[in-house]
Amino acid sequence: MTAAATRKLFIKTYGCQMNAYDSARMADVLAPLGYAPCDSADGADMVILNTCHIREKAAEKMFSELGRLVPLKARKARAGGQMILAVAGCVAQAEGAEILARAPQVDIVLGPQTYHRLPELVARASRAAGAVLDTEFPAEPKFDTLPETVRTPGVSAFLTIQEGCDKFCTFCVVPYTRGAEFSRPGADVVAEARRLVALGAAEITLLGQNVNAYHGEAPDGGSWGLGALVRALACIEGLHRIRYTTSHPRDVDEALVAAHAEVPQLMPFLHLPVQSGSDRVLAAMNRRHRADDYRATIDRLRRARPDLALSSDFIVGFPGETDEDFDATLALVREIGFAQAFSFKYSRRPGTPAAAMAGQVPDAVKTERLAALQALLRDGQLRFNRSMVGRVLPVLFEKRGRHFGQLVGRSPYLQPVHAAAPSDLVGRIVPVEIAGVEPNSLAGVVAPMGTA
Repeated sequence: MTAAATRKLFIKTYGCQMNAYDSARMADVLAPLGYAPCDSADGADMVILNTCHIREKAAEKMFSELGRLVPLKARKARAGGQMILAVAGCVAQAEGAEILARAPQVDIVLGPQTYHRLPELVARASRAAGAVLDTEFPAEPKFDTLPETVRTPGVSAFLTIQEGCDKFCTFCVVPYTRGAEFSRPGADVVAEARRLVALGAAEITLLGQNVNAYHGEAPDGGSWGLGALVRALACIEGLHRIRYTTSHPRDVDEALVAAHAEVPQLMPFLHLPVQSGSDRVLAAMNRRHRADDYRATIDRLRRARPDLALSSDFIVGFPGETDEDFDATLALVREIGFAQAFSFKYSRRPGTPAAAMAGQVPDAVKTERLAALQALLRDGQLRFNRSMVGRVLPVLFEKRGRHFGQLVGRSPYLQPVHAAAPSDLVGRIVPVEIAGVEPNSLAGVVAPMGTA
């Protein structure tokens, strides 16, 4: 039974979509204690910073935010109240002891595998004079003890099905902060998806650090890969769209390729990080695939789903990267063609093998290469978006737009689309004729039903 909501909870989420899912589940876990989400840290009874270690200067940004929160915590105390200040997520996992040393005002530090224990940690923090640190990798999966989702997820919802990674790319901290790969049982995933649909979700994005490595227990006692799970989810009435992220090229198996060909609910958009077009750099990254392996995988997917749109991740300036290596990346981008992509300058992550590698690339060179790559990627995205003009796309409207009488939704290719439309179309898939391309979205006009 949920207690009356008498306490204010503010969660600031950094980084990936899995963190957004984790933040929502932390709110679910704390709801029975009377905590209800609020929009500001000012006056909150509990503040959680759910951190991400992937982005550059993640720890510095967290400490900067803590500096802004400490006066609010002190003001709350002067008024006779208490603000519990918690740091969660991957930075907490990697740097828990340093957080407590540098920011003694923090009451709780917890890793991403332990947030199901938040009620206990809150109780201990409320009683104790010192801080509580919990960054263990518990033997029992946290999903076994989480409450059922009760909050309305919106039209599009996230659902974590897999955590951790066994790949050990030399630039990445995920294996150290999220632990080994773990896949949730298929029946549990289907049950949570059914609850999300019952609460109003028409689209679900399946999440995992290496989501297509999913191998969960099947209801019959066997094993489901991601392709089999997608087919099971497609049987849920009212679930119109399925997406998944983030994937690894080595784990695109034939069952998943077949699902792209045969399951209409699986959207024709795939985020498949390649990181580099150079085999030498890929080997140094321990990616365990070559550029031609990536090309072959894309060919398999496009034969199965010819209209498949692709997104990817790229790192420039990895230790030892030469001009020739970078040129190989540009060549791969031109050849594959990406509807969108994320690109970053390599930055050292303490404790990762790449941080100690020789041949660290000067920042000025990384900056120059990133600018060239991003210009090429922008051109590709613009060409893809312009190819939509004049087409009628099925758009799932998600919310009101910035202007009166406007709704915003997503195309099958994950592009934001806005159009003049009545609010009762939120949550519905509507044919929209694309009339124009704007910097970060498509502009459209609602077409007669049945034309998409």
